[in-house]
Parts: sequence; C-alpha cells; structure tokens
Amino acid sequence: MKTITPAELCRLRDAGKAPKIVDVRTPAEYGECHLNDARLAPLDKLEPGAVLAGVGPEDSIYLMCRSGARATKALEKLEAAGCQRAVLVEGGMMAWEAAGLPVVRGQKVMSLERQVRIAAGALVLLGVVLGATVNPLFYGLSGFVGAGLMFAGITDTCAMGMLIAKMPWNQRGGVDVSCAIKV
Repeated sequence: MKTITPAELCRLRDAGKAPKIVDVRTPAEYGECHLNDARLAPLDKLEPGAVLAGVGPEDSIYLMCRSGARATKALEKLEAAGCQRAVLVEGGMMAWEAAGLPVVRGQKVMSLERQVRIAAGALVLLGVVLGATVNPLFYGLSGFVGAGLMFAGITDTCAMGMLIAKMPWNQRGGVDVSCAIKV
C-alpha cells in the first residue's frame, strides 16, 4: 500500500502538479472541511470506474478521509478493481489540519464516530431499561449491540457506521455537487 504524508501532498500541490485527490467521507463531513481541489466520492457509494474516469494513465489518485481508515478501505476497493495508482494520505484530514495546511471550511457537523457512539449507547441503555421494566428479553438488545461493537473492533468494519453514514443528515452539508464524483 502506497502512502503519502499531508506535507508531501501539499508540496505536490504547491509545485503545480495538480494531484487527483478523492475524499471518501460523507457529504456532510466534506461540507464541513475539505481540500479545495478534492473530489467527493463517499465510501458507501464508491465506484472504481467513476473514480478513475478522467484520470490519466500515469496519474496517481490520492485517497483521503477523516483519519485514514475509510481511505484504506477505498484503496483496497480500487486495488481489487485493478487500480494500482491509489495512494493513501496518512492520517487523513485530521493529520492535514494538525499540520496547519490549508482547508476550505463550511458548517460544523457531528463526526460519524460520535454518531455511532451515541446510537450504540442509546440502544444499550434502551435494552437495559426495557429489560428491567417491560420484559427481560429486551436485555438481548444490549447484548446484540455489545456483540456488534466487538465484531466491529475485531474486523475493523462497522455496520452501524455504514448505516448512519447513509442517513439523510449525513448526505447534505452545503456540498457543491459539481465537484463531486457522480456515483
């Protein structure tokens, strides 16, 4: 897996190389903060053909997300489709911002990770309350969520996160769709 640091990618941009940057976060996250020349292709809708369209045979594609986890999955998806030109931006937007590099700011949104923690906590609490007051079978809801969190930790995939990413509030964010990859 090829990687590049945010500082190295910024140097490429500054040198006029016009790298092809693809942001795989949700439209809401992209609308909050993104690189001015990054194209949006949310991971849950990522189509390798759409990402590769209009990219020259010698051009690399730089993949970015919040921290690097979703971009890694996007890179794996592109490599499985035969693209060997994908490069992971180490640390994603968090590392980019920590390095003090330029970004375009929009409206603040709640991170996907925070939304997952809130939803999982609410479901566990609901299962405990209903189990104690209505029927002990509701404790199974808490157990199911706990098992799901364990599975997510072991496999580094999160079904709840993928579901929440598709929610309407994560599909908007003041994103100019003319810069988004049509997937």
